[in-house]
Amino acid sequence: MPNLRALLPVLLLTPVLAVTACGKDDGSDESTRDSPVIGVRSTDDKPATDLGFPAFATANTTRVAGADSPAIAAGVARAMFPAVDASSRPEAVTLVDGSDWRASLAASVLIADPVRAPILLSDGTDSPKVTTEALTALRPSGSEVAGGAQVIRIGDVPRPARLKTTDLPGSDPFALARQIDQFATAARGRPSERVVVVSADDPAYAMPAAGWAAKSGDPILFVRRGSVPAATKAALAGRQRPRIYVLGPSKVVSPAVTKELRKLGTVIRIGDQDPITNAIAFARFQDGAFGWGVTDPGHGIVVVNTKRPEDAAAAAGLSSSGSYGPQVL
Repeated sequence: MPNLRALLPVLLLTPVLAVTACGKDDGSDESTRDSPVIGVRSTDDKPATDLGFPAFATANTTRVAGADSPAIAAGVARAMFPAVDASSRPEAVTLVDGSDWRASLAASVLIADPVRAPILLSDGTDSPKVTTEALTALRPSGSEVAGGAQVIRIGDVPRPARLKTTDLPGSDPFALARQIDQFATAARGRPSERVVVVSADDPAYAMPAAGWAAKSGDPILFVRRGSVPAATKAALAGRQRPRIYVLGPSKVVSPAVTKELRKLGTVIRIGDQDPITNAIAFARFQDGAFGWGVTDPGHGIVVVNTKRPEDAAAAAGLSSSGSYGPQVL
């Protein structure tokens, strides 16, 4: 079996979906431009027009050209749901604070069936222009499994006018992740038999969980390095001894935590000693129906930046769509 670092060039030679931050190029006139501007910011005058859909940068690479996480989330949501007719509109959209990587990561599970709610990002209690424009364009029709809601509000985010909302509050990341899990469980009609547990303190190790949650519907729950918060314990205890996949090495999630988790289910640790190889280990891992199992070339890959953890949730919908697969860093 090849080592993890040896796999990286293989991954980069396969079809790659790059979510990156670049300097904005204003050298072309809007009336003649047929591809998105690189580096669109959520506060630009015409972000939706400039952002467009993901642009083909090479034969094998597609770039979502936003310069910040709200712009990337809007571009991904529009790529998933072009909204050209009723069949290509989402039933609901998830709105989450773009400055809270934990909330946005946990919300990635709502991209999966049956909710299928793409993520849009707010700026705290304000809505960036790109988010407002994307929500208007998407025109969510209302989700039966979400009680008819058109927007699922995660935490303290804006309340869009004239749209039916449902609110998922939480006093901290652990309680909020449990609320999201309970909502997803109610929508699905049963709890997931698998759960991904990640660090609430080291975002780069947790980021790859977003794409898998969006693909599979397996929820993301958080722990501290040396302890399991009460809300996380309660979320796990409500299941019949689930399979608990801990993402990250022991320096991030300690053996004391995995010992505590074993009282609640079967624990499997996946991870390596730095965020890059940790993400590759997760991309390669497979345990029955769990995991991507990428061990050879020819797979779609989503690439995100370790320095911008919110991008993982912003891009998570790509891992649930088409032939794209795991997130690497």
